[in-house]
Amino acid sequence: MKILYIHQYFNTPEHGGSTRSYWISQELIKNGHEVVLITSTRKKNEDGTKKVIDGIEIVYVEAPYSQNMGVFGRLKAFIVFMWKSTKVAFKQKSIALVIATSTPLTVGVPALLLKKIKGTPYLFEVRDLWPEVPIQMGALNNYFLRSAALWLENIIYKNAAHIVALSPGMAEGVLRKRIKNSKVTMIPNMSKIDHFFIRPHNLEVLNTHKLKKDNFKLVYFGSMGLSNGIDYILDTAKLLKSHTDIDFIFIGYGSMIEEMLEICKTENLENVHFLGRFGVAETSEIVNICNITLVTFANLPILYTNSPNKLFDSLSAGKPIIVNSKGWTKTMVESNQCGIYVDPESPTDFANKILELKKNPEQLALMGKNARKLAESTYDKSILCAQFAEVVDKLLPKN
Repeated sequence: MKILYIHQYFNTPEHGGSTRSYWISQELIKNGHEVVLITSTRKKNEDGTKKVIDGIEIVYVEAPYSQNMGVFGRLKAFIVFMWKSTKVAFKQKSIALVIATSTPLTVGVPALLLKKIKGTPYLFEVRDLWPEVPIQMGALNNYFLRSAALWLENIIYKNAAHIVALSPGMAEGVLRKRIKNSKVTMIPNMSKIDHFFIRPHNLEVLNTHKLKKDNFKLVYFGSMGLSNGIDYILDTAKLLKSHTDIDFIFIGYGSMIEEMLEICKTENLENVHFLGRFGVAETSEIVNICNITLVTFANLPILYTNSPNKLFDSLSAGKPIIVNSKGWTKTMVESNQCGIYVDPESPTDFANKILELKKNPEQLALMGKNARKLAESTYDKSILCAQFAEVVDKLLPKN
């Protein structure tokens, strides 16, 4: 059957970033479905361009967006994509089901309109609890916009045929909106055990990025925005500046990069390396040469519900993980003995625990082994994409 997938920020493995929608699409195609996906173009003058990538028919619409935008700039980008994707969606024929994946919340509008006007059911995927995240972060403090966003959240949830939430906390947030338990399924982000895995270190990667072979390396990879606690990592790096055999490595992009580069320059943090943004293959090579991965967020209760890609890729890579959120990620790494929790308000605690782990290679090796085991047994994309496909099949009309 034909499934319409709406994801404003779709990535393939070549692009890096979150590739969840790509892998789910591949599973749906494997199960005999046709997938048409609407997303925003990365280039100018490609509005309405169509491409087929690995069996996915992709329609690109132009809706310029940058993490450096203010609230109203971002809102404009969301509305432009919402309007253009709605027009594209209504041109599609014989759609059996729509999958709309946030963020932003506005991706649910074309799906909602298709249901109201054409009767097409939709599955809504909650990747973040919008608008609660921008509200708690102080980015959505306009009363009218906040009220409108909360109203939109409720109407999208209530009209969805089913909701997939990416963490227990997100599922609880949805259920608090008086949504039935039977209508919500928790399917977290995915490990990719065939893309992130343990192998001999690639010395060329060390040379390319001018990294010292024998240094103890901690890596953060992913988005670098206000919510990601990058300043907390840099505060810890300052405390460990005299330890010339410890390196902090950053892979990714985001609104905080320029500010962080300036801090590193002012503080003379030669132990911090911003390498840039890469696709999955090169990111995996860099993560493989590191000793520990870092999964950090600003210390806000709403961010405890996150389901970060970097956590699950770290499990695949067989790396010990340091987390600083008090939610389910803390429970996960501690109960499975594949990482540790550090106080999000204390860079000193963070620094001390790094030094302790550095002295205990056997503990690190055990954590890494446990991480890989968890990825293989519970969180690999082959397992979770199949679960997602089962949810989809239950929503499709029976012939």
